[in-house]
Amino acid sequence: MPEPSALPVKRVVLGLNGGTADPLVVGLGCRMVRGQQARLIALHVIEVDWSHDLSEDISSGNEAAAAVLDRAEAEAEQFGERLETSLLQARDVSAAIVDEAVELGADMIILGLPYRTRFGGQFAIGRTVPYVLQNAPCKVVVARQPMPPAGQRPSRSLEADTAP
Repeated sequence: MPEPSALPVKRVVLGLNGGTADPLVVGLGCRMVRGQQARLIALHVIEVDWSHDLSEDISSGNEAAAAVLDRAEAEAEQFGERLETSLLQARDVSAAIVDEAVELGADMIILGLPYRTRFGGQFAIGRTVPYVLQNAPCKVVVARQPMPPAGQRPSRSLEADTAP
């Protein structure tokens, strides 16, 4: 298998959600474009519920969302890579990731998947990863965080969603 940096890509969308897997996603993206003239686009999507109109500007004053992208830029700088950022608002995070990748002409989408379990101990993958895997017209890389060390319990979540 070729080294990640040997994969020819021109545009890579990094799906970020502000979770613990974001540094893994940014680091992997930076390694994959190393030595290439590729664009790295960090994408964070704010999900807008039906009580708001999509035309309402919910994202501009959202400091937490801006911080997600700021942290990603700082992480990319440590790798010596330039990172473009994009903050979107949409009804469905999964569809927004795919739509944005199509609009940008992305060669690859990278998503992070924290190691989480549902109540009862079953591994949980969430909604976003399956949707993107099924609908993206480009390569999709899912970077799962490692399992916690023996004796340490994985984080629990009703929905282990990787949505940015």
